[in-house]
Amino acid sequence: MDKVVGSAAEAVADIASGSTLSVGGFGLCGIPSVLIEAILDSGASDLEAVSNNCGVDDWGLGRLLMAKRLRRMVSSYVGENKEFARQYLHGELEVELTPQGTLAERMRAGGSGIPAFFTATGGGTQVAEGGLPWKYDADGNVIVSSPPKETRDFGGREYVLEEAIVADFGLVRAWKGDRHGNLVYRDSARNFNPLAAMCGRVTIAEVEELVEPGELDPNHVHTPGVFVQRVVALTPEQAADKRIEKRTVRPRTEEQA
Repeated sequence: MDKVVGSAAEAVADIASGSTLSVGGFGLCGIPSVLIEAILDSGASDLEAVSNNCGVDDWGLGRLLMAKRLRRMVSSYVGENKEFARQYLHGELEVELTPQGTLAERMRAGGSGIPAFFTATGGGTQVAEGGLPWKYDADGNVIVSSPPKETRDFGGREYVLEEAIVADFGLVRAWKGDRHGNLVYRDSARNFNPLAAMCGRVTIAEVEELVEPGELDPNHVHTPGVFVQRVVALTPEQAADKRIEKRTVRPRTEEQA
């Protein structure tokens, strides 16, 4: 089955306001920036995004955040995005902060048909006991808090029940992909992408290089095509447009010149 669509706009056309999105990437590495821009252009709003973080102020999911298109974030990290922190603390955005490994496993479980699982992470803290602030009002009062979670003892240690995540749409970026939706990620850009692809009911992949079926070594495929419904082939310019979250440099010495 050929899953290639003509453009990113076509690929996201049925993402309606109120949808839940699982979004690959870590910081700005491996983010589906072209699909995010297409959603911004589509006008969809009131979105809930499940992603490790929310990009930066002017790139990645930060673009949707700045346009007030996000209603809720499920993520593990708020840093590097001042607008994310501002909206959260001023009651404009609901945020469910989740331990990073737990978030990854919740997404994997959703794609594997596992409704919930027990983990030791968060035992004995507000993660298990409840009370983490999810949403503030404009005056800084907590109006939505995390609920207490079921805990059980296994081998003398407390474990916390965490529910799986299934999103309406998954958005990912791959290094290579074929027309059947098989995907290969490159180096650290693999990060949350396979998990975001798994837990989306409809997963859309933007690929830097589109190849024909049979050209990918099956042993190298990270996301099988069964998890992907649409493929968008990027132009060379789109594929090359990758930004650095925080650039740290030092003056070049004569020995390095």
